[in-house]
Amino acid sequence: MFDTTDELLRQIQLGEDSSLELKDLRYRGDRVVAPNDKSMADALAAMANASDGVFVLGVDDKTRSITGIPDEKLDFVENWLRHICDGLITPQLFCLIRKLAVITDDGCARNIIRVDVPKSLFIHQSPGGYFERIGAAKRQLTPDRLARLFQQRSQSRMIYFDEQAVTSAPENCLKKSLWGQFVTPLSPADDRDFLLKLKLLTKGADGNIYPSVSGVLTACECPQDYLPSAFIQAVAYRGTERNADYQLDARDITGPLDHQIAEAYHFVRKNMRIGAIKRPARQDIPQYSMSAVFEALTNAVAHRDYSIHGSKIRLHLFENRLELFSPGSIPNTMTIESLPLRQSARNDLLCSLLARSSLSLEGYDGPRGFLMDRRGEGVPIILTESEKLSGRRPEYRLIDESELMLTIYAAHHKQSEE
Repeated sequence: MFDTTDELLRQIQLGEDSSLELKDLRYRGDRVVAPNDKSMADALAAMANASDGVFVLGVDDKTRSITGIPDEKLDFVENWLRHICDGLITPQLFCLIRKLAVITDDGCARNIIRVDVPKSLFIHQSPGGYFERIGAAKRQLTPDRLARLFQQRSQSRMIYFDEQAVTSAPENCLKKSLWGQFVTPLSPADDRDFLLKLKLLTKGADGNIYPSVSGVLTACECPQDYLPSAFIQAVAYRGTERNADYQLDARDITGPLDHQIAEAYHFVRKNMRIGAIKRPARQDIPQYSMSAVFEALTNAVAHRDYSIHGSKIRLHLFENRLELFSPGSIPNTMTIESLPLRQSARNDLLCSLLARSSLSLEGYDGPRGFLMDRRGEGVPIILTESEKLSGRRPEYRLIDESELMLTIYAAHHKQSEE
């Protein structure tokens, strides 16, 4: 759409329509004050809910004159847009943001920002609710229209969120040192062909090639640059209550998913207590089965809903229990009761990649040779190994239908501890 700058400029002179929106910006210091964040989020989400479209910032929508964006404000305007797409629209909206220098009719060079908004696979909610674009305006979706859209998008969705293009990420953010583990003797010799075949790269709505969500999560050194919520927040507390005054250890665990699993595993290992008994020789008894902890962490990163912005995985250690919170409800028709009996993947591509990632963890003595098992054995291991150690069965529960919480109870140390 509007493949060249000249074509875009000609379209600007025709004015706004269902595929073009023009925005003049107003500033106060290093802040955009007009349009405000919420109205901009509503407009972007409305476009994504309707069809492909382009926003052009730095153009007066009434006169169609190019007012431009000063050089020194380009970066913070781009950051402002990313904050809106990442933080004010649910699920996160992936847009292509480009800075362009154009020559106006009076011969002056001015900067504009072009935002390509693809028609989404999802229905996006913004601060004002659910909108769609009709002509040059947006309108709130009625309950009936919203229900039909949800049904249409779910039926026609050919790819899942973990296969979606991350248009803010460059191709070269995928590092061969990370994705090279997936190469086999039968893999295409050309790197790009291989990444496309494995769906670590994918074609965006604009026809260009971008990393997929799974590609960013598994083969990018810092996925959080493009998926800000894709990390584990780990905290160890003294006592049994969540209280910042009693934090013993805390860190945000970032990086590709295999690194996150390993670091969270070591966080638990470092902060749990080890008891000892004599039978007659000394025998160490950890608070938690590390095989169970590994399975729980792997399930959390593999099955969480990455489309929910602002909700990270939370790992909390207490004196008497471990709590693990994973964003998203249970996928498909599964229930809490059926978790040990059934297998279902929200992120099928991501699970297949983790199932091909070699496992090497200090202190791990479980059955795995790879990070993930596709046979559905993870939950049974969590339940049986933890209950064997502590005498109490772990518990799963849903919080507000938007977060899955797992509680693993600690083994009680009745004799000497260290």
